[in-house]
Amino acid sequence: MSQLSEPGTSAPEPLGALTGASRFRQLRLSALLVVLVVLVAAVLGVATATGPPTLAELRSQAGLDGKQELLIGVKDDQPGVSQLMEDGSYRGFDIDIAYMIAADLGFKRRQVGFLSIESEDRARRQAYDGTNFVTVDLVIASYSVTQQRREQGVVFSEPYLATEQSVLTLRSYPGRVDGLGDLRGRKVCTLATSTSELRLRSYGAEASGKNRISECVQELYDGTIDAVTTDAAILAGFVAPSAPDATPKHPLRGVKPLRHWDIGEDLEERWGVNTGPKPAMRELVDWSLYQAATRPGKDAWDAAFEANLAREQPANRPQQVAVGQQPECRKVRVRQWPWESMVLVPSGPARRVARRADRARSRGSSGC
Repeated sequence: MSQLSEPGTSAPEPLGALTGASRFRQLRLSALLVVLVVLVAAVLGVATATGPPTLAELRSQAGLDGKQELLIGVKDDQPGVSQLMEDGSYRGFDIDIAYMIAADLGFKRRQVGFLSIESEDRARRQAYDGTNFVTVDLVIASYSVTQQRREQGVVFSEPYLATEQSVLTLRSYPGRVDGLGDLRGRKVCTLATSTSELRLRSYGAEASGKNRISECVQELYDGTIDAVTTDAAILAGFVAPSAPDATPKHPLRGVKPLRHWDIGEDLEERWGVNTGPKPAMRELVDWSLYQAATRPGKDAWDAAFEANLAREQPANRPQQVAVGQQPECRKVRVRQWPWESMVLVPSGPARRVARRADRARSRGSSGC
């Protein structure tokens, strides 16, 4: 006799039917995974073929693959900006910016080499290594971005500092200097490769040009000239007291108290890096500057400014040494996957936006 089912209960499904349904679900899931893999592969292929280059590709195009030393041309006579010390090291704002950029290019501090470069050699990136003139990879040497220099073939990065032209005299100078017109008939020294020399002559000053700004300041100490003019960020270092542990290799003689004059002219100097002719090198440097400008919180640029230029401000009042925020710079497009972007490219450069309002004016440049 067969047993009757309990009321309200159903008979179990046959084992074959259950196994078939399970296999169908597994096959459907496998098919979906295959489609997903194909789609991802297609997207990656399109991105690789048509998207912007990766940082690794830019480094390769810039000739940095396998390179053991990044050679950078810098000034050696500008306290607070770039100065050669007695122990052979270099110190200053430009030096700290150079280390920041080099790190983003994949170089450790011990892999960065500095060579002193004269103003007239910055365009050709030629620096003397003690034996021969060599071509450096980058020039970071208080080099103002000007249209004339671009037309002459200099390839500049985005600007990394904004300052202005000013005038330096002995504190004992008789009279005031509120503008270049106040230097009429006075002997004034400036950098020979800047446009300041021509402007000085247009104001009636007896202008002379030197290849090194320290030579101008030495002449000021010696009493053979009346004033020096160039970028405020350069002159400020001669006015401010040196750091206790700073011993320059080539100290000036007969140092006297100086006065820094704000000449009130609407001339902005924006310093850039001479990156040379390879577009990839410029992209890498600009990428580094963009990263510094958009990272949240204090970054390497802020630290460089505070350690070198901000400390000089009290001794140089009322003349502003330099703008205390990094200039705006363009965003360089590099190919990064979402998981990389979350780490390397923080969203929203909002912390910099509020800092730009005081630099909305369109300014010229004396080209130091």
